[in-house]
Amino acid sequence: MNSKPLHVGIIGCGKISNAYFDGLSLFPDLVKVIACADLESERASAKAHEKNIPKSLTVDSLLQDPKIDLVVNLTVPLVHASVNTAALEAGKHVYCEKPFSISTEEGKKVADFAVKKNLRVGTAPDTFLGSGLQTCRWLIDQGKIGQPIAGTAFMVCHGHEHWHPSPEFYYLKGGGPLFDMGPYYITALIHLMGPIKRVSASVKSSFSTRTITSEPQTGKVILVETPTHYSGTLDFENGALITIIMSFDVWSHHLPRLEIYGTEGSLSCPDPNCFHEENAIQIKHSGDLEWKTIPLHHPHRVGRGMGVVDMAHAIRHDQPHRCNGDLGLHVVEVMQAFEESSRLGKHIEIKSTCLQPQALQPELKTMFS
Repeated sequence: MNSKPLHVGIIGCGKISNAYFDGLSLFPDLVKVIACADLESERASAKAHEKNIPKSLTVDSLLQDPKIDLVVNLTVPLVHASVNTAALEAGKHVYCEKPFSISTEEGKKVADFAVKKNLRVGTAPDTFLGSGLQTCRWLIDQGKIGQPIAGTAFMVCHGHEHWHPSPEFYYLKGGGPLFDMGPYYITALIHLMGPIKRVSASVKSSFSTRTITSEPQTGKVILVETPTHYSGTLDFENGALITIIMSFDVWSHHLPRLEIYGTEGSLSCPDPNCFHEENAIQIKHSGDLEWKTIPLHHPHRVGRGMGVVDMAHAIRHDQPHRCNGDLGLHVVEVMQAFEESSRLGKHIEIKSTCLQPQALQPELKTMFS
């Protein structure tokens, strides 16, 4: 067993990269970021200086660096599959931001290539490894709400052009509310209840253009090339039915984010886009008059990049990692089924499956066991 940390190279130094640089730095015995790259070389250089990374490189140079064991791919969704493939071709393990791919077909090619190369592939989101959703998993596994039979998952807002500095890709193929935010919710649900067997849905795009109101592109008009409102039902293999709405078309609402309804009670879960939220988990049993707030059951010392850390630990101990390609591919097929169901007007059976990720241990020193 190799006890040295895996050397990591990060490709993509945009907005999300800070969370990865900071999150990975918490586990120096398992991972060490030694290089970063970006299509804009100045941005990579600035990030290396800011985060005390030994070197900034071009993308090609990073991929060919023999000292790098694992590539973290933080590029835009349209090129996730091509960058993942390039990393595998260079003999590196690879972990990418969500979604794993923008289609089942290209995602499967990456997963199959990883098997051929005997390398690991992983994908965000890893927020289900946080204390919030791990506590919810513990409650369900302990039978605190009985058998899950239904649930709701809602992520509705009016898009990201009001705050993101470069929101154009959210309205291209591979963007939209489902491929942007859906992975958090669908992955969380699979973590809580296992794989999905069927999808039925309707989708639409309510606005043909969007106007950026954030800096530095205020006033720029974006063409919308993807649906921006998705409404569907997920049939899980365990029998639960989940109602899901993902939308960039809603100004205001009073909807919960994520709730699971069981035979003996209901569970209100924290935001799947977050690792932990104090006082965000509530439970109510059939005889209760009020909801009860449940304290967090797992450690707080986790953040973005936890999936990479778990992957490194799994490589060291030759065991499965939780944010794996099978899970990522299953999520992509489920999301792709929304548009197919809406277009064909019928249920879509999901061909892929995955293992329900193993729960983490509540103690930080043994949490990956």
